[in-house]
Amino acid sequence: MAIHPTAIIKPGAELADDIVIDEYAYVGTMVKIGRGCVIKHHATVDGRTTIGENNIIHPYAYIGGLTHDLKYKGGEPGLRIGSRNVFREFCTIHVSTQVDASTIIGSDNSFLAYSHVAHDCLVGDCVIMSAQAALAGHVEIGDYANIGWSSGVHQFCKVGKYAMIGACSKIIQDVLPFMLADGNPAKVRYINVVNMQRNGFSKVQISNAKRIFKIFYTQGLNRQQALHALAKEEIDPSLRKAMLSFISTSTRGLA
Repeated sequence: MAIHPTAIIKPGAELADDIVIDEYAYVGTMVKIGRGCVIKHHATVDGRTTIGENNIIHPYAYIGGLTHDLKYKGGEPGLRIGSRNVFREFCTIHVSTQVDASTIIGSDNSFLAYSHVAHDCLVGDCVIMSAQAALAGHVEIGDYANIGWSSGVHQFCKVGKYAMIGACSKIIQDVLPFMLADGNPAKVRYINVVNMQRNGFSKVQISNAKRIFKIFYTQGLNRQQALHALAKEEIDPSLRKAMLSFISTSTRGLA
């Protein structure tokens, strides 16, 4: 364990024996940090926060800050973070609102400078949040999604896996998996071809995703009509399952 003498480690913090904590960093009483983590100078980890292995927290990031939610009535809500995440400068991740709940961050994510994850969010794995992007409370982000620079996602919205949110976009409704949304307010423009190619989807699967886009966004169908049309198509089972599962839990409507 390499802890700089100027770092502040509050009594009660549980630290793995091989972590690095640099100058003037702060670790709170209820924090648990796993093996291989690096806390850079002037970074803060606070609250009832549990962090997995090999995470890197850069200078001035604030992990485990108290919720902004006015419904907060006291106590120690939670934050759970997986492994191999990168939190860049001035990134902020908040705990949940209720003491029996947690904001949840998966593994292998990148949160760039000044990005923000509010209370009770659920962020999957391999997500990229660009600089100054922000998630309001109770937002859900699927695996491999990309949230563009300075974009904002409204409370309770969902962004599906492998989706892309363009820079400076305002998300006020749910974005289907594999889609690319852009604008203020955002509209779905096409499928996220590049992300699918980078992650090994076949040409047939990408073609299927294009067909799904046409059904939902170019034929003037409402949601039920689009679902009925989708049922008639020969679509890759994994894509069909992802779409149906996402739509079944959508509460804000589809962008």
